[in-house]
Amino acid sequence: MTLLSVENLEVSFPTSHGRVKVVDGISFDLGRERLGIVGESGSGKSMTGRAILRLIRSPGRVAGQISFEGRDLMTLSERQMRALRGARISMIMQDPRYSLNPVMTVGTQIEEALRVHERLPRSEMRARVHEMLEAVRIDDPDRVAGLYPHEVSGGMGQRVMIAMMLIPRPSLLIADEPTSALDVSVQGDVLRLIDDLVKDHGMGLILISHDLPLVARYCDRILVMNAGRVVETCNASALHAASHPYTKGLLAAVPQMRETRAELPVIDRNAWAGT
Repeated sequence: MTLLSVENLEVSFPTSHGRVKVVDGISFDLGRERLGIVGESGSGKSMTGRAILRLIRSPGRVAGQISFEGRDLMTLSERQMRALRGARISMIMQDPRYSLNPVMTVGTQIEEALRVHERLPRSEMRARVHEMLEAVRIDDPDRVAGLYPHEVSGGMGQRVMIAMMLIPRPSLLIADEPTSALDVSVQGDVLRLIDDLVKDHGMGLILISHDLPLVARYCDRILVMNAGRVVETCNASALHAASHPYTKGLLAAVPQMRETRAELPVIDRNAWAGT
């Protein structure tokens, strides 16, 4: 069953030389599965996630078709989109230090994410917050709920963000570089947590990252983007057998645990330009 359908999606911005497409006609379908979108910085992967939620503001323009649970998102009013964001589609941003409100406690912010979409008694709302903090494996959730963002670590802050995005029980989660600001030792814990929650709630997941091995480990399918276009689509288990020169170049540039090369290879863009 198709949860999300994207057809010929374009995102463009004005420049002194005319409009530039940062997402250039990409198409894909998503079921209740885990889809990874990978590519270099500036490839258009984050803009794709934001365009799905219609978070691209003027002077940016979005064109194409985006259908979610049978609804054409391009025809919805901003009020209708606000009702859908968070409730049906949630997005985890990159760095909790900039995504959390510094003057509100953690518990209040998670409650607010729920209050926007549901009217619940105060006691039930607090119980849901407590339950969600436990679900993201935070010890002593009542204490943490009373803390401010600057009082929690980066890993805990990201867990709080995950709790905020999942407490309304959405059908689709978009995770935009959810571990980029975290220590390597914490990255695996956060990704395993997201993976477990997605499986437990039967959600669809779009994991946006520049880390190919990481995405291959946690996703079912992978889209490889460059210059706003999808250059290759493959099953995550078959990423090592990628055929496109750009994907091969990205894989070759990944450092190995026992690295013996004096220099990491540079992608030869002439080998695939125009393909």
